[in-house]
Amino acid sequence: MRARRSPYGVRGRGSIVRDIISIEGVAKTYAGGHEALKPIDLAIREGEIFALLGPNGAGKTTLISIVCGIVTPSAGRVLADGHDIVRDYRAARTAIGLVPQEIALNPFETVWTVVRFSRGLFGKPRNDSYLEKLLRDLSLWDKKNARITELSGGMKRRVLIAKALSHEPRILFLDEPTAGVDVELRRDMWAIVHRLRESGVTIILTTHYIEEAEEMADRVGVMTKGALILVEEKAALMRKLGRKQLTLHLKTPLAALPPGLDGANLALVNNGADLVYAYDAKGGDAGIAALIRALETAGIAFNDLQTEQSSLEDIFVSLVEQSA
Repeated sequence: MRARRSPYGVRGRGSIVRDIISIEGVAKTYAGGHEALKPIDLAIREGEIFALLGPNGAGKTTLISIVCGIVTPSAGRVLADGHDIVRDYRAARTAIGLVPQEIALNPFETVWTVVRFSRGLFGKPRNDSYLEKLLRDLSLWDKKNARITELSGGMKRRVLIAKALSHEPRILFLDEPTAGVDVELRRDMWAIVHRLRESGVTIILTTHYIEEAEEMADRVGVMTKGALILVEEKAALMRKLGRKQLTLHLKTPLAALPPGLDGANLALVNNGADLVYAYDAKGGDAGIAALIRALETAGIAFNDLQTEQSSLEDIFVSLVEQSA
């Protein structure tokens, strides 16, 4: 299948998916002895959105800084688009766009000057039509002559993305892309990320906003204390580790569970007015029918019931606590 050129200069996803980033045994220990990263192995597929989750200090930024050539690893090897980031730094770095967490832009430059200069830094020939499309897609075209100091925080974030995409990279790193922006702007950023992925850009984002990963990611990696403790398809992770909860609103509050119903998966809450049954999401709903029959046998009636499933945030907190 012939690869097609995307609007951002990268090839679309074909029938065969390859690893566009390969991280093998990468570790980082600083001169003072601080082990920022334990040895990590990770492969990121071309065209996916990969979310790297973890609390502050987990090593997320250190890892992407190594891949982007900003930090030198103490051990291990990284390939970006087939290029070794140390031996073939220029080609590897050209394949990567980075949107840093901190907004570092010359406040007196215009938007147009920033993106055109950034493109030139990578030795790309002038292409004003490409930059115009990029700014239009990021809702920045009407701000092209505005100075950075005149822009809102959300617009500055968009300029950072435009700057990172100015040289037509195949890989885009977003380090806490929505930190400090309001909910409306956050959802705008999510829409931008989805459009970029559809154009063929592989996206790796670090975030501590769990709903961000739940909304956007194809796969999730969880880091804590410098270690990558889990990598999983998002949907599979929620099926495997998620839990469901059934709440029955009782007609008459109970002081205690009757004999035969006092198992570990049942609990009375709200002063005995509600009965909560917790069960594995992957286990199906067979246990609910058995529970309802047991309640009928015990003469316990209920007015209503509701179910809910654990979110990615619940799973993340559980994983980090288990590794503590």
